[in-house]
Amino acid sequence: MSEISVIILAAGLGTRMKSNKPKVMHKISGISMLEHALYRAYELTSNVSVVLYHQKDLIMDEIKAKFPNLKFYIQDLVNFPGTAGALKDINFNSKKVLITCGDMPLITADELKALSGKDGDVVMSSFITDEPFGYGRVIQKDDLVVGIVEEKDATQEQKAIKRVNAGCYCFKTEILEKILPLIDNKNAQNEYYLTDAIKIANKMGLKCVSVDVNEQNFMGVNDKFQLSEAEKIMQNRIKTQLMKQGVTMHLPETIFIDVRAKFQGECEIESNVCIHGECEITNSIIKSSSVIQASKITNSDIGPMAHIRPDSIINQTHIGNFVEIKKGILDGVKAGHLSYLGDCEIAQGTNVGCGTITCNYDGTKKHKTIIGKNVFIGSDTQLIAPVNIADDVLIAAGSTITNDVASGALAMSRVKQQNKPGLFYKYFTKTKSE
Repeated sequence: MSEISVIILAAGLGTRMKSNKPKVMHKISGISMLEHALYRAYELTSNVSVVLYHQKDLIMDEIKAKFPNLKFYIQDLVNFPGTAGALKDINFNSKKVLITCGDMPLITADELKALSGKDGDVVMSSFITDEPFGYGRVIQKDDLVVGIVEEKDATQEQKAIKRVNAGCYCFKTEILEKILPLIDNKNAQNEYYLTDAIKIANKMGLKCVSVDVNEQNFMGVNDKFQLSEAEKIMQNRIKTQLMKQGVTMHLPETIFIDVRAKFQGECEIESNVCIHGECEITNSIIKSSSVIQASKITNSDIGPMAHIRPDSIINQTHIGNFVEIKKGILDGVKAGHLSYLGDCEIAQGTNVGCGTITCNYDGTKKHKTIIGKNVFIGSDTQLIAPVNIADDVLIAAGSTITNDVASGALAMSRVKQQNKPGLFYKYFTKTKSE
């Protein structure tokens, strides 16, 4: 039996999100809200469970791959709706049970540890707010919690209380197992509310206490506006931490950085940059309005306005403006502008001229282009994959390369230029320019 288990409630319909996607699967800074909650839970314990109902199969399919040891429970939402109904028939298998929510992606591990470490039979989270409307008011006496009164049931005096319920709880497991059968659904919504546990615990003479938490961190995300607000907070956290670690950012409020991205060494990020997925960026400059996706950038400068698509590895390389790389491995390369380099490997000393394209798709499947060392590729060149360009090759501007090129060769495939005198005037009925 573990010391503590964490139960994450994620069974809600999420109708206010107005989306076909499950609410908890909406992403904040690159990963779903539920994943944020899970990562924080796993910082406390390996005994973690999620309670699902709405679109449960879709959620399970996506989450299982990342959290193979996660336990799932399906709430009987028809017969046992509500937060207490979600806990019915769960095998806690721990001394304490910490209950949190899948739509609270900003909670920190330290706050969860504070909840689980507080002495008490029932520990709840709360915060003081100047705008308590809509929250359950926390009724205290001698530093103990004696009740939670919902907004619709509160008297005018109780509505003036500024300490409100933040929605997360920690129970001694033996206490929770005694209380759950005593919670009924005799209320306006006919739901089983976990908040009733406080009232029942007090009747049983148990110790109920509250832990102060950060209002912002315990923000529940119920609609797209709240999703955007949570994203702003998360982005500020990510960028603040990175800048304190030595990353230089220009106009950081314009930059997006995925929570999974990692930076090492002396890195610089200019304005309007987006970094998505599991990127690794080391000793590099990402110039303005560039997009990096799930790639590894080392000792390189990227952009401005470049696009590095997933599974690219770029080392000691200059990537200029309007260059797109996709599944490219570039080592010691210069690609200054206006090129597409997809499904390719390019070796040291190679210069990629403006307008170069690796034509990697034949309409059915993708093919690879291999380019060796010290290759000079003239402007407006098309490399029709699969094709291999050896070391020390010169490719003339305007060429379409369909066959392999041996080391030391000049490759050129231009149609001979022809000039037809007077043909301009045949197509355009105008007099000769003065």
